[in-house]
Amino acid sequence: MGADTATLIPLSAVDPALVEGLLDRAFGEDRHARTAYRIRAGMNWLEALSFAALDNDEMLVGTIQCWPIALVDREGRPIPLVMVGPVAVVPERQGEGFGVGLMAAMLDAEARLAGDGQRPFAQVLIGDAEYYGRWGFSAAATGGWRCPGPYAPERLLARGAALAAMPAEGMLGPWTAAS
Repeated sequence: MGADTATLIPLSAVDPALVEGLLDRAFGEDRHARTAYRIRAGMNWLEALSFAALDNDEMLVGTIQCWPIALVDREGRPIPLVMVGPVAVVPERQGEGFGVGLMAAMLDAEARLAGDGQRPFAQVLIGDAEYYGRWGFSAAATGGWRCPGPYAPERLLARGAALAAMPAEGMLGPWTAAS
């Protein structure tokens, strides 16, 4: 990560106002209108998979959040998924590897949970396939999935062994809306 190395801490250890400020800086204050926010509406992020990156001066420079969501199939059955994102880094520190470190921490935490016998869920995000492809995210399984708002289908990406059992068609939304 360049001259800096990140200290990764649980996101729950960070003041929520600081997280909101970082997200506003990274994505703009109108970010709540984005489709990803509609998909996870009313959900709390998953503490075990959500982290913050601090730089050498212990300044908050990045965050990753993961959310419980569902893919509701044609028969109305909810299939659980984890929505990854936002992965956010303050604009002046982008390109220094903080996002890569946050993704690695989340995937390591996911692997530990699976090792502890917890069921691994497929993961989905809205993002750049070139960037997220390094972690196995692709649009190969999401062509028949829909979102509650505008999105570019090539940016709806998913990964995970559980994808093999996922329906080819469905609507993404909050887990509680489907369960």
